[in-house]
Amino acid sequence: QVQLVESGGGLVQPGGSLRLSCAASGSIFSIYVMGWYRQAPGKQRELVATINRGGTTNYADSVKGRFTISRDNAKNTVYLQMNSLKPEDTAVYYCSAAVLVFGSSSYHDYWGQGTQVTVSS
Repeated sequence: QVQLVESGGGLVQPGGSLRLSCAASGSIFSIYVMGWYRQAPGKQRELVATINRGGTTNYADSVKGRFTISRDNAKNTVYLQMNSLKPEDTAVYYCSAAVLVFGSSSYHDYWGQGTQVTVSS
């Protein structure tokens, strides 16, 4: 019913920047929270940043001041601008959205397939 498609990952040198995008499509009535999570090899998936429909944001301490999350409600799209990237930011980045689909009375979480971000010289 709902698909999330991420784009924008890749290889970047330390100190560089990348911008991730995630577009949601399908039978969407409303999206409450959209967010980014990441999972490094051998580690658990962790929160990077979230943003609700009203624009309230939340960031992991490790990315505060370097990453910026934003969204375009009209396009059902969330972005993650990543600056001053560090090798420890290397991970697969996943998009998530809490979606109310047409005909449903409750929000459900959906996930994208992930996009690889590698920070290395």
